[in-house]
Amino acid sequence: MSSLQNSKNINISIIGNKITIQVPKSTADIQFLRTFKYSRWDNIEYKWIIPNRDQNLTLLKYYFKDRINQIVEVPAIIIGKSIQEQAYKVIEELPELDQARQKEVETFKLWMEHKRYSSSTIATYINAISTFLRFIMPKKTEEINNDDMILFVNQYMIPKKLSFSYQNQAVNAARLFFKTILGTKMITEQIERPRNEHKLPNILSKEEVLMILKVSKNLKHKTMLSLIYACGLRRSELINLKPEHINSERHLLIIINGKGKKDRVIPISDKVIEMLRDYYKIYRPKVWLFEGQIAGEQYSETSLQKVLKNSLVGAKINKPVTLHWLRHSYATHLLEAGTDLRYIQELLGHKSSKTTEIYTHVTESSLLKVKSPFEDLAI
Repeated sequence: MSSLQNSKNINISIIGNKITIQVPKSTADIQFLRTFKYSRWDNIEYKWIIPNRDQNLTLLKYYFKDRINQIVEVPAIIIGKSIQEQAYKVIEELPELDQARQKEVETFKLWMEHKRYSSSTIATYINAISTFLRFIMPKKTEEINNDDMILFVNQYMIPKKLSFSYQNQAVNAARLFFKTILGTKMITEQIERPRNEHKLPNILSKEEVLMILKVSKNLKHKTMLSLIYACGLRRSELINLKPEHINSERHLLIIINGKGKKDRVIPISDKVIEMLRDYYKIYRPKVWLFEGQIAGEQYSETSLQKVLKNSLVGAKINKPVTLHWLRHSYATHLLEAGTDLRYIQELLGHKSSKTTEIYTHVTESSLLKVKSPFEDLAI
């Protein structure tokens, strides 16, 4: 090694969303710095500039080691845009995946398809893991560890104000990905999940549900919304129903491959069966219970959401109601009617009772029965 490489001659400055490096001219060092995405040479200040991401600084420290003279953080003076806004720009300019990474992601996708994961889960996981891999590039997959996921959460997901739900899905995607890709250093069981916001489920009153259902004059639309509320269905479960999943003799609705690939049965009343019979006589579905404009074509989730939106307008309900609100309302109304929580868990297809227990916090009838100790005071 030359005397130049043995001396402390590297000065690194951290300025807002960029890192500047003063380094003596060296072919090997120049080739290394050029490996950083969006690296550039400043002809005026005679410095190399690369995006300020923690893994970049870590790579610089690892490469230059004892040659580093100092690392200083310089307050940035930004005119017009905040440092955070400029940092977003750097984050959004993530490098594209190389062929090796693309192949790993494709293998992961095929594995999930083989395991019959839902299309929405596959799309979410592929998006999350692709973004994560782009974020930690140029680090090799086999060198990735838990610290990289922590950096991804702190420097990408939190600054971009991504939801807690997405953060959890990203962790789930990473866990699954690294269990299917061999030769990694990541201990997936030790990845910490971001703490979720404890939001209570949104519900509608029975009167509001009635208004939504009564306003629809289209029998198919009314039947779809009614079935979601009557059975507490997820929207994917509704559109995946087939005529043979209705057992009118036993008054049962059969859900095949629900969330978590679980099958379950849900009791249906005479009222629901009568509605389904009226619907079937008119529409005569071929393959799916609810089909689009073309016979045999599955009804789309987008169209189903539009059905609800139109009903909300007709019912003059000015709340951000989603299809899942009907499912939440079903569970809450059952609980208010005295249904055992364990039965509700089975009806909803929840794997854990803890998921179902959240409904115990929103039952209005239970709250109304609570007597304040103030009432016992003789004032």
